[in-house]
Amino acid sequence: MKKIIFFVFGVLFIWSCEKENPDQIIDQTQLSLDAQKLLSVEEVNEYIADQLKTKGDVVWLDAPAVILWSAAVHGNNVLSIGYGNAGESFSKAQQSPRLSKAKSDVIAIVEKTEQNGKTAVKVVDDDILNVMDIQVTRLETVVELKAADQIRYIDPIGYNLYLKESGIYEKSGLGCDRDGQTIHGDDYRVITPNAWLPWNFDIHKVPQAWNYSTGSGITVGLIDSGISAGQRLLGNGFNSGDSNNRSIERFGTYIDSPWWWSDNLDGPNDLCGHGTSMASALASPRNNTNMPVGVAYNCNLIAYRGTSDVVLNDYHERKGVSNALKALGDRSDVKIISMSIGYPWSIGNVKDAVKYAHSKGKLIIAAGGTSTTFTNWYGVIFPASMSEAVAVTGLKDNGYNRCNVCHDGSKIDFTIVMQRAGDANRNVPVIGFDTGVTDYVSGSSVATAMTAGIAALVWARNPNMSREQVLDKLKRSGEFYPNRNNKFGYGNINALKAVQ
Repeated sequence: MKKIIFFVFGVLFIWSCEKENPDQIIDQTQLSLDAQKLLSVEEVNEYIADQLKTKGDVVWLDAPAVILWSAAVHGNNVLSIGYGNAGESFSKAQQSPRLSKAKSDVIAIVEKTEQNGKTAVKVVDDDILNVMDIQVTRLETVVELKAADQIRYIDPIGYNLYLKESGIYEKSGLGCDRDGQTIHGDDYRVITPNAWLPWNFDIHKVPQAWNYSTGSGITVGLIDSGISAGQRLLGNGFNSGDSNNRSIERFGTYIDSPWWWSDNLDGPNDLCGHGTSMASALASPRNNTNMPVGVAYNCNLIAYRGTSDVVLNDYHERKGVSNALKALGDRSDVKIISMSIGYPWSIGNVKDAVKYAHSKGKLIIAAGGTSTTFTNWYGVIFPASMSEAVAVTGLKDNGYNRCNVCHDGSKIDFTIVMQRAGDANRNVPVIGFDTGVTDYVSGSSVATAMTAGIAALVWARNPNMSREQVLDKLKRSGEFYPNRNNKFGYGNINALKAVQ
């Protein structure tokens, strides 16, 4: 039985805490710049572990220059630099002279310290966000950038060795599984015209909500690993049975390349399996094929392959998700964005893109975090940790007990029951990677996709509502409302109450 493995860094965290005190690393910033003391991956990871333990995030701009520089060198020598005033994530129109100067000042610093102005440095500028990715090699460059005005963040965006060095990164599959599974007979019931209703839909009153809304007319954006080209029900069979007059679109923003500056897109097709599962839980059709139905079986779906798996652990995954958020933000027909992906700490260009999409009125729903049972001590992950996102996690069917691999915490907004208490392998039935195949999907990932589907039901029932009004309907349907639980937010959503 697969588990959706999201963040698997606990082993490294425990291992690293047994090493030298991070203060010893920080002291190394006093070394002469001429020494160009490059810290090891182990030393950089020790700093990250300490930041996660003490602050719950890694703010690289606050890191000692030698640590930030070392992380950049170990991450393809690339820094992502957000410029402008605090909170100035994007430019609504043409950049002001002040922002243009801030950008040119960054480039001037890098050109001066890197090549003494002799040759241009590699720069990838963003067309909407106030951020650029730029190549650096020298510690002096980082020191001057940290001291510069109008710098919002400096991220070593290519550094991906924290999770990989744990030794679990390669073993976990990072949420990927294309193999199907036979669905236990008690985990669904047959509904007209011959579709399978997953067992947990009844807990959240989804079938009763369908008497009022099936998501018709609402478009949901899904950012994940794409959709399988071999799954007909998420292709030319998307309109079939009781699912009709809707559309599905597939795009790709993920770049599969060893070069960070490459713009060679890898297409929309899922090579992982995770995105296909999320699309199914959210919007698979209700027809007579003896397959599991999605929550909003009449909504429109726009799927972006922004990442290769569920962990935003690579430069191109971070760039791909950022670009997908901008694209969905710019579409007036998109109401909801579902993201069952993330990372242990904040990523500047993704954070900027979330804020951009949010400024366009999108309801952004994100997974609170899923990991191994050994590492789910960690709280709500990024971007679900952002105030602009709605954070969701999963529960067992025996009360408010989180699923075996789910995270919880004060930033969780809603919960979805998605695991049988007596059997961790029995989760939510979905259509599989290939046509005619079934599968189970677990964790906060599926809880997020289901919540996005319920939000689509609410918005379809109330098409003139704003995002805030739809979110308020969801809150009022929560089991704890008007109170808020310190681990599970407003609790389980009652879809029927939400649409009434």
